[in-house]
Amino acid sequence: MTGTESGADRIDTTRPHPARVYDWYLGGKDNYPVDEELGRRIMALDPGAPRAALANRRFMQRAVRHAVRTAGISQFLDIGTGIPTEPNLHQIAQATAPEARVVYVDNDPIVLAHAEALLRGTPEGVTEYLQADVREPGKILAEAGRVLDLDRPVALSLIALMHFVPDASGAYELVQTLVDALAPGSCLALSAMTADFEPEKVRQGIEAYTRGGVTLVGRSHTEVARFFTGLDLAAPGIVSVRDWRPDLAEGEAPLGDGPVSLYGGVGFKPRLVP
Repeated sequence: MTGTESGADRIDTTRPHPARVYDWYLGGKDNYPVDEELGRRIMALDPGAPRAALANRRFMQRAVRHAVRTAGISQFLDIGTGIPTEPNLHQIAQATAPEARVVYVDNDPIVLAHAEALLRGTPEGVTEYLQADVREPGKILAEAGRVLDLDRPVALSLIALMHFVPDASGAYELVQTLVDALAPGSCLALSAMTADFEPEKVRQGIEAYTRGGVTLVGRSHTEVARFFTGLDLAAPGIVSVRDWRPDLAEGEAPLGDGPVSLYGGVGFKPRLVP
């Protein structure tokens, strides 16, 4: 596990990468012309794409605040971290629980190249970075277990990740494997793209990503709910990320009108009853 090894020499700048397109939507600088090109192509189909990226980011922040403040969770496993965009997950968690321990996981070399920004936490807490793919749950759990106490509750964060993993690649089984390894009282925070709100725009967006060499899956409410099988959903359940717990918003500027085609939810693993 490392946050110092450079991954810059392994970055493929000839093909767009979802994390870099997302970075471009959020106004970041860690992207390339090929990413901007795809981002602009998608915006031509759906001008609300940057709004969705921002709403998704805010959902992550709200979910972390809920895990820390309501459930008292101080350990986080964030898979599909993406390019650092402040405030990062550890900053949200450690603002309330300075002792919070966070393991970031991503498979994109550009994230590795910027991982140092993810490792600047509080003196009391711990932040680490692991280069791995969600399709390697065994490796992730083994490495994360060196930093996190998996016998205590952990918040598993899968934000805007699983729509890049089709059912045929074992999307549901991967999430179940990760959740099964966590202690009772742990939670899953997950957001995923859906075509329920804007079927045609999402269909066109998926086609644009496909032409760029990126697999993307839109799932219905029922299909997203399947990721939370066996978990107790926190109110308000699985809703558009823009509508999840607005009471936990802090310093958020108005998002603007229009739907956001991402479902989000937080589900808790039931505690064992003696």
